[in-house]
Amino acid sequence: MKVLIAGANGSTGRLVIDKAVKQGYQPIAMIRDPKQAEELEQKGAQTVIADLEGDVSEAVQLADAVIFAAGSGSSTGDDKTIAIDQDGAKKLIDAAKKHKVKKFVMLSSIGTDSPERAPEEMKLYLRSKAVADEYLRNAEISYTIVRPGALTDDEGKGKIAASKSVNPEGSIPREDVAEVLVSCLSEPSAQNQTFEIISGDRDISEAIQSIM
Repeated sequence: MKVLIAGANGSTGRLVIDKAVKQGYQPIAMIRDPKQAEELEQKGAQTVIADLEGDVSEAVQLADAVIFAAGSGSSTGDDKTIAIDQDGAKKLIDAAKKHKVKKFVMLSSIGTDSPERAPEEMKLYLRSKAVADEYLRNAEISYTIVRPGALTDDEGKGKIAASKSVNPEGSIPREDVAEVLVSCLSEPSAQNQTFEIISGDRDISEAIQSIM
């Protein structure tokens, strides 16, 4: 299965490439800058040049599935947050549906269901993610929406807690998030599900299978 990874050059996206290769998928790294291609290809990915603020249809044509791990980043303004996290996601969902992609896995965030409760600097980001998540749920495409707690750069433990609602104060290594995203491509229990994850005490596969 060929898996298009949006945000492939980001911290989480690079880990998604590693996990996809390990699990036997062919990752396709969607990048804006051709200079990023060589390093990602050395990790085992194909690369395709596309921009979430531009045309993504050609990139999606190559893929059987999509993992959306892109983000505008904390240093950008509100316009970029809306352009990438909301409108860019919607654009990629539309393209995936048009090209009959089999599965769309969305990296979202804890707190997306109640942005009004978040700190002021997080509200727009969470509102944008909420719009994108709802758009995906209504897109008539097979999906999984994964909402992690605060991301850390710690080594993955392979142990998580996964549920419709978990402790919103919890955190999780990016490596474990990447493992969850890739595992959701083929795990029946994750089909058309939205769930939250933080570090916990259950093996990732067992935790995902418990979500019903």
